[in-house]
Amino acid sequence: MASINDLMDDALLIIFWNLSCSDDRHSFGLTCHRWLRLQNIARRSLSLEFSYDTHVYQQYIRYLPRFVSRFPNLRSVVLAGCAELQDSSLLHLRLIGQTLRSLSLQCCFGITDAGIANMSAGCPHLVSVTLYRSNVTDVGIKALAESCPGLESVNLSHCTLISDAGIGALSRGCPGIRAMVLSSCRGVTGTGFRGCSSSLVFVEADSCPLTPEGVLGIASGGGLEYLNVTGLRSWVGGDGLDGLGGGLARNLRFLNLRACRFVGNESVSVISGGCPNLEEWNLALCHEVRAPGWVAIGSNCANLRALHVSRCRNLCDSGLQSIGEGCVRLTRLYMHGCRMVTDIGLESFRRRRPEVEVRRKEYCCIGPSPDEYFLR
Repeated sequence: MASINDLMDDALLIIFWNLSCSDDRHSFGLTCHRWLRLQNIARRSLSLEFSYDTHVYQQYIRYLPRFVSRFPNLRSVVLAGCAELQDSSLLHLRLIGQTLRSLSLQCCFGITDAGIANMSAGCPHLVSVTLYRSNVTDVGIKALAESCPGLESVNLSHCTLISDAGIGALSRGCPGIRAMVLSSCRGVTGTGFRGCSSSLVFVEADSCPLTPEGVLGIASGGGLEYLNVTGLRSWVGGDGLDGLGGGLARNLRFLNLRACRFVGNESVSVISGGCPNLEEWNLALCHEVRAPGWVAIGSNCANLRALHVSRCRNLCDSGLQSIGEGCVRLTRLYMHGCRMVTDIGLESFRRRRPEVEVRRKEYCCIGPSPDEYFLR
């Protein structure tokens, strides 16, 4: 009589992949050595748990060679927090280099450019890489771009040694790149994006020293849908963001200008007219936006669904009225600390637009999470 052990490996793997409960999958591997081997073959991700105990991370590093040998088909590896991880440890990832697609080295302070170069040379099919708070420089980023031209998403937040040269290498060397997270990269002005591909749709560049030319560079591909430049500091010659409304950012859906205190009527008017697909716009703490700016938003932003105006010093009753008379698809208005808006003005807005939820909250983040663009 035939038994389940007579099934081919492919059939058993199909059974394993259809087990939805983690306990059932664990039990599958405990059945016998053959089934354990199949369970190991089927494993696609490895994520080492966060710990405050440095001894735990030392054990992670020690057993990393065994992990990659035991699970030969890993597509995603997360080594976040392994501060003592050295370049030599990354060489073990070459064992899974043909299948590895996603790698997170968040807060791996011991990794250098040499380690990134050697690792990427052995893992040419990487699609998603996180180097948050690492000590990598433009040299390592250039090596990564050369070895992994299929990269689609890169997180370089708080990589203070990165400059526009590294960003330019990624933009030119990885034509299919879709998302870049560059928060607090103090050496990035944005000019490295100049001539980027239309595939670039998501850029987080908050707290970066961007220039007007850099902002235009980010939008130069024409495919940008999300842009966060929170905390952008003033520069010489006006508020300088009006270039976004010149046709390069027509696909822009989410724009975060929170705490860009110098942004005024000129930029807001041009952006509202040149970015017809805007769905969510954060203008909290944009003190220089006055009545003409609010009128422009009401007149032009027909697709706007959420607007953030908290602590805007120059939003008054007439500006709120302009928003209410326009913005026909608006469903959420985030507003608090607007001292020039009176109770009468707010009540008038609510009577005119009862379907709009007025939330007395302030949010730093808008739109989709960066995590949605990074493989797991």
